[in-house]
Amino acid sequence: MSDTKFDLPFKNPTIPEVLAPETPIHFRCYKGISCFNACCKQADVTLAPYDILRLKRRLGLSSSEFIRQYAVPFEMDGDGLPGLKLKTDDSGTCLQLNGDAGCGVYEDRPTVCRYYPVALLALREKGSSEAKEQYSLVKEGHCKGHEEDREISIADYRAEQGCEEYDDLNREWYQLILKKKSAGPTVGKPPMTSLQLFFMASYDLDNFRRFVLSDKFRATYVLPDGFYAEIEHNDEELLGFAYRFLRQVLFGERSVEEVADAWEQRVTQRKTVWDARREEEIARRQKAEDDKYACGSEGTYCGDN
Repeated sequence: MSDTKFDLPFKNPTIPEVLAPETPIHFRCYKGISCFNACCKQADVTLAPYDILRLKRRLGLSSSEFIRQYAVPFEMDGDGLPGLKLKTDDSGTCLQLNGDAGCGVYEDRPTVCRYYPVALLALREKGSSEAKEQYSLVKEGHCKGHEEDREISIADYRAEQGCEEYDDLNREWYQLILKKKSAGPTVGKPPMTSLQLFFMASYDLDNFRRFVLSDKFRATYVLPDGFYAEIEHNDEELLGFAYRFLRQVLFGERSVEEVADAWEQRVTQRKTVWDARREEEIARRQKAEDDKYACGSEGTYCGDN
């Protein structure tokens, strides 16, 4: 049995065939093809942080306003790690579809839309939290682009669709999610405050900026001269810092220096809480496994009714 495991940024019920960057595919999408806009009318688009940054700029909204108007929350794992999807109308059509003209935010479309019909995979070896980026091909019945007589490598398709910039600015976030999944019960279920910080730092960047610029934050962390002036106006720099900060929030890494003795005091105060949380999570998962096989009195197996 292979030790290779798959972790996909976007849900897929089947294990896909893994493709390399040099793998050729046959695909072309254009205005006038018979299925034009069909994928936008069956939209299931998971948003990564840079997707939201680009879209909120495009629409002239704050991150909070964009989330409220155009996103739907969901849980990415059993611990309630928050995710966001693009909102659709009742028929499943993306709200950004501009009738027969196509996508109304095409130049700033999300990662999933850029890659389609290619899917980005995070491929990791068992026991490792580091991932290799690989790809697979999605073929849906409504899509006629696969019948077009154009051959292009996945690498060239990524470049053509502008995927590289999005990957560069989302990659650390995918690694955070992968590391959390790999760690499992060893880190325990994050407390609500950590989940709230994850949501704010990942998606609600304007509120995260206010949090970082606050007097309390400045008094807690030691950051270089010019940092605050830079992140006050540079969204990309702020997003990079958000990933760094989340490593500390989720995994207790010392990724952002704190004022003298603050880290040691916090570790001492929280060690008991961390240990209890880890034990509680292990017990919870064990009980869930036990409940799959037993029910009723004295652990009698019930089977299917």
